[in-house]
Amino acid sequence: MFIDTHTHYYDEAFASPQEADEAIARAVAAGVGMMIQADVDSREREAMWAVGERHKGVLFPMAGLYPGSVGADWQEEIDRLLPYLDREEVVAVGEIGLDYHEGREFVREQNEALRVQFELAAERDLPVNIHLRDATEDFIRAVKDAAGLHLRGNLHCFGLSLESYREISRYGDWRVGIGGVVTFKNAGLARTVADIPLERIVLETDCPYLAPVPHRGHRCESAMIPLIAAKIAEIKAIPVSEVEAVTTASALDLFQLRKHQ
Repeated sequence: MFIDTHTHYYDEAFASPQEADEAIARAVAAGVGMMIQADVDSREREAMWAVGERHKGVLFPMAGLYPGSVGADWQEEIDRLLPYLDREEVVAVGEIGLDYHEGREFVREQNEALRVQFELAAERDLPVNIHLRDATEDFIRAVKDAAGLHLRGNLHCFGLSLESYREISRYGDWRVGIGGVVTFKNAGLARTVADIPLERIVLETDCPYLAPVPHRGHRCESAMIPLIAAKIAEIKAIPVSEVEAVTTASALDLFQLRKHQ
């Protein structure tokens, strides 16, 4: 069984609940037996939960405030988040993090929201799922400041240097989420993946985004996870079955999914 550790089956790229259900069925048929849905904010949370309710035992929710959704009202968003974090089915606090790509207006608020969600995760013994873009130095500072929380989690859509990953790993138990980008022709990610131990890797699609080759430019689905696994196997010169076994065990452990089976 494969596990897709980052999906958005409530996204508007799925024109109807039936389209999402059909995509999930294709994933299961392709051997992807578990999929984790990333939370964004209060505007989309109920839609995310509705899909999960239809696919219990297959879809599992995170709960968190996405950095791109952090604004002046971020504390109110955290208040809306709290009841969901205490639901038994939640497997991670995410996707949370820092993103300065679209601007720096809410840099202070993003950092404060991240700190608060680190604390919420530690209080609940939950892993964190990190979205990080154009803010590596501040994120390293944040995890260093939070070292006493003994965080564990994964860096979603991993694209950092090996050196940055090693620095971050000094301050917690961190895995990397590898998705369709690793299959792109000129992606430097492949070289980094070669040097990251397989035990530190979990698979993801970020469905419906970032479809792997040969589906690049089309809607991504969890059924494409085997293509990502095959590329990692090629990079590391190992059987795909080994990638499947090791990444699945890592995801089961990180997100404590065995207790939900």
